[in-house]
Amino acid sequence: MTSAAQRPKADTPPAPPNGPSGFFLPTDLYSNEPPLETKFHLQQIFILLSCLEWLWKEREDFFAAGNMTVYYSPKQIKTRDFRGPDFFVVLDTDPRQDRKSWVVWEEEGKYPNFIIEILSDSTAQVDRTTKKQLYQNNWRVPEYFWFDPFTLEFEGFSLANGTYQPIAKTEAGWCWSHQLGLYLGLHKAQLRYFSQDGELIPTPTEAAALSIQQ
Repeated sequence: MTSAAQRPKADTPPAPPNGPSGFFLPTDLYSNEPPLETKFHLQQIFILLSCLEWLWKEREDFFAAGNMTVYYSPKQIKTRDFRGPDFFVVLDTDPRQDRKSWVVWEEEGKYPNFIIEILSDSTAQVDRTTKKQLYQNNWRVPEYFWFDPFTLEFEGFSLANGTYQPIAKTEAGWCWSHQLGLYLGLHKAQLRYFSQDGELIPTPTEAAALSIQQ
């Protein structure tokens, strides 16, 4: 597993304003995301979240969530121009699970380290353009991936010198995530994690079944 000290440092995103000048910063913000379009989107997000939380169950330095709003500018709350990644991970942070949303100015200016968008007919264009530019230029997310659960399109990008560069795939079609210390690739038409040694990271249900078999 890649340690926090070994993780590459990306460009530091600008912290949003905090209120010494008298500008009011909203607090206690609830997530405000539209419903997921299909059960395949829901299943995929659940797999990504449950597998990572099972694998990192002993860790106390990360927060992962799915379909949760990231509030990064008080001004954009008024214009409703906030964003909610389908799945994201923030490293080196308090793992508490009682957050109603991710509010950057309440989280020491931390943005996600890792984002996956699950493409759909209505969101694919935005995910490939508008969100990609936002994550690259404003949030400076070190790694961004997208996956289409119907066509199985899968791409990954890593931030280098302020610009997303495609992550090279292995012969198996996997992409290495330096942020997670894991491969991402397809398994039975779903996006899954694999260890550095190529072992599939099980879901909690799969892990329980393996334990019984052993």
